[in-house]
Amino acid sequence: MSAVDLSRVKVHEADACLVLANKYCQDPDAEDAANIMRVISIKNYSDDIRVIIQLMQYHNKAYLLNIPSWDWKRGDDVICLAELKLGFIAQSCLAPGFSTMMANLFAMRSYKTSPDMQAWQNDYLCGTGCEMYTETLSSSFVSMTFPQASELCFAKLKLLLLAIEVKNEDHTDSKIAINPKATKIQQNTQGFFIAQSADEVKRAWHYCKACHDDIKDETLIKKCKCKNYKSDIESDLYSVTYTPPEVPKRHVNNIRVANQNSAQQPMMNATKPIVNKKNSTKQENAVTSPNQGYNRPTSRNSGTGNGSNNGGLTVGIADDQAKDFDFEKTEMKYDSTGMFHWCPARSLEDCILDRNQAAMTVLNGHVVVCLFADPDSPLIGLRNLVMPLRASNFHYHELKHVVIVGSVDYIRREWKMLQNLPKISVLNGSPLSRADLRAVNVNLCDMCVILSAKVPSNDDPTLADKEAILASLNIKAMTFDDTIGVLSQNPSGAPGDTVSPLGSPIVLQRRGSVYGANVPMITELINDSNVQFLDQDDDDDPDTELYLTQPFACGTAFAVSVLDSLMSTTYFNQNALTLIRSLITGGATPELELILAEGAGLRGGYRLFDLSYSCILLFIFTAITPETISNRDRCRVGQISLYDGPLGQFGEGGKYGDLFTGALRNYGMLCIGLYRCLMPKFRDTSSSCDASSKRYVITNPPDDFTLLPTDQVFVLMQFDPGLEYKPNRGDAVKDDNS
Repeated sequence: MSAVDLSRVKVHEADACLVLANKYCQDPDAEDAANIMRVISIKNYSDDIRVIIQLMQYHNKAYLLNIPSWDWKRGDDVICLAELKLGFIAQSCLAPGFSTMMANLFAMRSYKTSPDMQAWQNDYLCGTGCEMYTETLSSSFVSMTFPQASELCFAKLKLLLLAIEVKNEDHTDSKIAINPKATKIQQNTQGFFIAQSADEVKRAWHYCKACHDDIKDETLIKKCKCKNYKSDIESDLYSVTYTPPEVPKRHVNNIRVANQNSAQQPMMNATKPIVNKKNSTKQENAVTSPNQGYNRPTSRNSGTGNGSNNGGLTVGIADDQAKDFDFEKTEMKYDSTGMFHWCPARSLEDCILDRNQAAMTVLNGHVVVCLFADPDSPLIGLRNLVMPLRASNFHYHELKHVVIVGSVDYIRREWKMLQNLPKISVLNGSPLSRADLRAVNVNLCDMCVILSAKVPSNDDPTLADKEAILASLNIKAMTFDDTIGVLSQNPSGAPGDTVSPLGSPIVLQRRGSVYGANVPMITELINDSNVQFLDQDDDDDPDTELYLTQPFACGTAFAVSVLDSLMSTTYFNQNALTLIRSLITGGATPELELILAEGAGLRGGYRLFDLSYSCILLFIFTAITPETISNRDRCRVGQISLYDGPLGQFGEGGKYGDLFTGALRNYGMLCIGLYRCLMPKFRDTSSSCDASSKRYVITNPPDDFTLLPTDQVFVLMQFDPGLEYKPNRGDAVKDDNS
């Protein structure tokens, strides 16, 4: 805050300034306000210094946009702990264990296996040594589609290619495309890899089809002297390549030629800054980089695309002139960016269930959020947990119902940011009440998330997680009735059918867990050392690092401390944070950041052909164009079982390499790891008291890794446009044929 101190540390000569937050503060908003003031002071002293800041609360990100010299294109960035923490947990609801896999990828650490360790520990530790890297693909990859390049990298080079940097025709704009369907590799395309070391990733740069096509040992793929390799060097001399610590600040027109023979650094050490223009070419499956510029409306008419309204309602009309415009009956499906499902605002009272209503709903395959909060607890931003579960690359019928169990007085303060997200219910109760947990069918849920918004006490760090630990142990100690099929859906659809409070006929879809220990669960911890209390069966030492403990390896525990290494990751490579954020937030974009900064929540969109009027109220709704709808066409995280289904053929002693190739060729799914049972022998874990449903994460196993039928596979799967779900679609077809 002092210009004298900033001068003493020579901020004006520094490459970047990192502002860290106190994660254990008593008042998160006050902590964020103080750090934002520090950024203002730093920018006031040196407006072109690159600043990376940690913030506790998501809603405070908007204030950074008000700083005149804050510029994404200069490398300024913000790491919001609440956004990323809840985003990781949300993805674990879709693919249990994914939070552990991603956290290990951006934590720079080595591993050592030992014959004294159990087999599962060695498999897990091999994955913890994987990191994210970037490298330029050689000219031998040019004109290949991404699936072809990814298969070649895995089979030949023993590398996992996750994404590529896609440039427009004039090379002025770049986007990160994660597992794109048909995008072809261009000259000097930057690839994003998962590998064990920097030397391994150099194979993608050295690979030459003429020289290395017959080589079986990937370690022999080295720099060659043929014509193709020389052409790579010559073409790369004309590409602008910066490593972030050497980015010129004041003399932005100076071009430094990158030395391709220099030692390859991890992803956070090797990148190219993305230069963006307003009018960019849209790329398939592309994730917008935070560096990208975006248009800001300068008047009420901007963004409408047409100055006239063809005699309809005028933009900016008075409220009494719009009474005949029935927004409730207009089909609202996605938000204005096309990235998330959206619905008209609902009052909290309409979404509150009591125990009887919750029990009659017979929830199944849902997400239960056990929330500990006082009425005046700091807001944690539940929107960041729900939004990834409402990404538009899911069809509406695929969305998991979210049931929040906690204090309504607290949820009421969060509701403004949740009211436009569909399929949310609230049970006013306690996560420690077994009656409330049974009412929401916690044994039938796909994931139970245990969170706390309470401010931790400074007296005893062990007590900071007491509610979360007690809730976790309480659920594990519960037993549930094994009755299945008592209530079923009446196929006739007659008016007299039994209907749940949510309006759908009562139906049980699948068998639930009999023992609470088998309920899928993830618990957020404030203090890392408290992980020892989550699982009474493991032998973790209290001094063991979090990533080495069994609950973290199994994906059942998550702590905000694992996000600390993202600061260094972002400093070395801003694209790394873009890639991670796009994977876990479901597709948040800079455009969406601006909309949320307004403080009014998600802005709804509509389909032009659904309206009988030719214009809209500009500040309430935004038109969804075909280009916006195409934003749905992006990959998402998923988990596929090898016991049955499309990949079942690989479960009986198959090899991971065959699984990788088959899934990529036949289904466009990019396999990134396994979720394996601690007890690999197949058994019915729902009815055996001593059976264990514990699984652990294996990141990017080798191609000769033997598979088991109980394995589940982490995949990046393509969006399937299919047919939009309609409850009576089958009846309509039947009527047409009759």
